[in-house]
Parts: sequence; structure tokens; C-alpha cells
Amino acid sequence: MSCPDCTAGEVLPGEPAGTISTLGAYFSPGSGENSKSAIVLLTDVFGLPLKNCKIIADHLAKETGYDVWIPDYFGGWPIFPLSMLKSANRRGGKVPFWKLIYFFIGLIPRIPALYHSRASVSDQRVVELVNAVKEEKKYEKIGAVGYCFGGSALARLGGTDLFQSVVIVHPGPYTYEQARAIKVPTLSLGYWPKVNEAAPSHLCFLTIFPLVIDDQFYDDKTRLETEAIFEERKGSENFVDYEIKVYKGTVHGFAIRPNLTNPEVKVAYEGSLEQIKAWFLKTLAI
Repeated sequence: MSCPDCTAGEVLPGEPAGTISTLGAYFSPGSGENSKSAIVLLTDVFGLPLKNCKIIADHLAKETGYDVWIPDYFGGWPIFPLSMLKSANRRGGKVPFWKLIYFFIGLIPRIPALYHSRASVSDQRVVELVNAVKEEKKYEKIGAVGYCFGGSALARLGGTDLFQSVVIVHPGPYTYEQARAIKVPTLSLGYWPKVNEAAPSHLCFLTIFPLVIDDQFYDDKTRLETEAIFEERKGSENFVDYEIKVYKGTVHGFAIRPNLTNPEVKVAYEGSLEQIKAWFLKTLAI
């Protein structure tokens, strides 16, 4: 979470078809044909109250046949309430300076919520949910897709054995160290933050990537340098499969809070869903 676009976007049409499980997570069942694999979806800063994540989960469950789970990894206290969602009327280019100031002033009252879901705490909530559903459903493979704040979590968790495949979508700032630590097949869609080698680990995320072209804090140089980290692992034991795609005319948030009246954003949003589906069908097949 690093720019005004983190709180900009639109509400998707339609209504969720899944349910809230006894584990406190949203559950969208698959067809049953692929019952040995599942997907965990990590939300943006609005968490479960914004229905977009549930609609996307329902779509992925239908298209892949896998069960999809969305943990409440904010512990009932999302970073931002729905009242702070603003219409996505920006079509690229730099964010005006006054909007940056307004955003960071508005972030001050949310500091307690940020602390409540700091990396060590929110990551543990994800671990607990994954361990619980693995025990209950006997899944053999679990993949994860994370948007914004959730993408950051997957940059960290991609270096563990929790998931067998990850998709990181328009993430925030990350370190190259975290990129090097990822050890599962990775697809990333969205924008790329400028990397700070000294940045604290809780600010990171990354993976394999379709990109956003216009973003206040992200540039093509960062993407190329990150790609090189994955590329240099080819032929070695720690190589992981990865992809890159550039979605033109998009900004941070396009894949979770898209402005579907913008033709380029609509194409990018629908393309990201197809790419996520294909990635998990490829990497989670039993």
C-alpha cells in the first residue's frame, strides 16, 4: 500500500455466491473434479467487506474447478473501510502532488489498523487458515493469488513451503532479497514498485508478472532488474517458472477494482483473470 490508487476503484457488478465458513473465511466451492487442489485469495486493503474479492473468487472456482478460500487476514479490521473507496477516474500518468499529500494525511488515522495487521500477524493468520483447510479438505496442492496488500504477503510467503504456486497482482514496494527467495512458480500481474535494497521486509512483494504501465512509484527499470533475478536462475536448482505481461493504460488496482467503463482497463481486468486461471490450471494440476 503506497499510493492514492490503493484506495481508488469501482465495485464490481454481481453478487457473491459463496459462504462464510466456520473458519471465518469466504468459501467458494469448485466443481469437485479438481478437489485435490485449492486456491487462497488474499485481498487488497479493503478486505472481505468489498465484494470484488468474493466475485473474483467465485469466478476462479467456476473456471478452474478448484475450491477458493479468502481468509480474513485483517482480523475483522481492514486497513481501509469501504467509505474511503474513491472512484477510479485516473487514466494514467503521474498522481498530482496534492493527491499524495491528501492520501498520506488520510493514512494517519489508519495506523492502528496497519499495526493490527502488520506482516508478522497477518501472515500468521494466512498460515493458520491454510493449515486448517489442508487438514479439513486434504488438499495436495494449494496456490495463492494476492492483490495489493495480499501481493505483498505472497512475496514473503512465496519463499516458504506454504504454497505450491503464487500469483502476485499489482504489489507494493519489495526488496530484491525477497525476489531471490521466492521458490515456487510465480505469476505477477500489475504494477512494479521501485525497489529499495534496504527496505524492511514487511514492505515487499513480487513474483511473475503482467504489469501496469502508468504508476506513481513503479518503473520499467525495476521490472527489468527483477526479471533478471529470475532469469539468472535458469539452469540452476532454484529456478522457478515465471511470466511477464504488460497491460497498457492501467494503474494500480486495475485487477481488483477495475473501472469497466474504460475499454483498456476492461480488457486488462478480463485478461488478468484468464491468465490467473491458466496459471493455476498449469501449476496446481494433480
